[in-house]
Amino acid sequence: MTDLSRSVDFLLENGGDLLKFRLHHDILHDLTADEESAWLEKIMAETDYPLLLTHVHDTGYIGKGAHSWDKFKDSYLDDGEAAARFLEALRIPRDNPVVVNFVKALRDDAVLEQEFSYYNPEKARFRNRNLGLNSGSTLGVLLYTMQAMLGYGDEPEVKPFVDCSWRAFTSLLDIQSVDDITDYNPNLKRKYNYPTITPDTYFPCQYHLETLARTNSWRTPESVDTLAKAINHHAVVTKDCKGFAVKMDGKQVGPGWAYMSPFLPVLPHSQAPNQRKTLTNLAMCVGDRADVVRQSREILAETMAPDGVFRVEFESAYQKKGFRSNLRLGHPYAEIGLERNYRKDTAIWCDLTFWAVEFLYLMEQNSRKELP
Repeated sequence: MTDLSRSVDFLLENGGDLLKFRLHHDILHDLTADEESAWLEKIMAETDYPLLLTHVHDTGYIGKGAHSWDKFKDSYLDDGEAAARFLEALRIPRDNPVVVNFVKALRDDAVLEQEFSYYNPEKARFRNRNLGLNSGSTLGVLLYTMQAMLGYGDEPEVKPFVDCSWRAFTSLLDIQSVDDITDYNPNLKRKYNYPTITPDTYFPCQYHLETLARTNSWRTPESVDTLAKAINHHAVVTKDCKGFAVKMDGKQVGPGWAYMSPFLPVLPHSQAPNQRKTLTNLAMCVGDRADVVRQSREILAETMAPDGVFRVEFESAYQKKGFRSNLRLGHPYAEIGLERNYRKDTAIWCDLTFWAVEFLYLMEQNSRKELP
């Protein structure tokens, strides 16, 4: 068992309220029901939760569409996916009326058709929402993953996508290279011509992984071991991948969130979208059975050895600015930022150290042989 006491002491002394609440709620598990309610009330008042409430529609849906265009948003939370990620980050309970009504809207096709009718491309996204679930190239993967984020991933309505997500990874065990599942026609006369897969081709994406990380219905000792083997084999399959598209209705459509590059162990200076967040999801799924999770544990042990704090040395003010800008709540392509601002370096170290503590805790929890 990793000794995280020095890291926890640092966070309790220096962290903001949201970070401290997450530490108590997710890792220390030392809150009574009354204490948790008091913390939640404080967090909802101090954060942008009141702003989110301004985007709740009469239907229960929150925001304009999901993963939508900035030009239509009144704020960063005026978006279904951003709202789901924000509610999850604040640990708003699944029985909160805002969450209950949001999930109800996500399961009502008539409501969704109305909510995605504000722009013609959104209408098309909604019509084709179930095309490409296997490869993550469609709106449907968001609608299912949002439900998992809100605590409803183990219910029958989401189970088919959970199974799809598991197979998206484990299908990799049947191939040795992305070339084995792609087609390429060098004679096509188009500006950008990529190898393609069909919409029904299984290939893992960010939303498949996030759904598996938040659900238990797929977990048996055998299924977890198989998933771990697939995650490790992913590095072989994607080693020489230069990218591909999905061939849909005669067009080449970007696969959006597909994992087309090998997973990397923690890189302290990384500004890459989701780098640490992806590692957390891998740890939630298979623990240290994943090579990159085990490698990251070793890097963190060395980096945090002096005092239990995860710090990085920035080479320039520009590098620090880019790093800070990638710490945000409610964004699909950013690391989760729990501190209110990053004017002081201590806030950066708090977010990084919290991530490390959470990652190591989840890794150990999901490395045990006993499974739900």
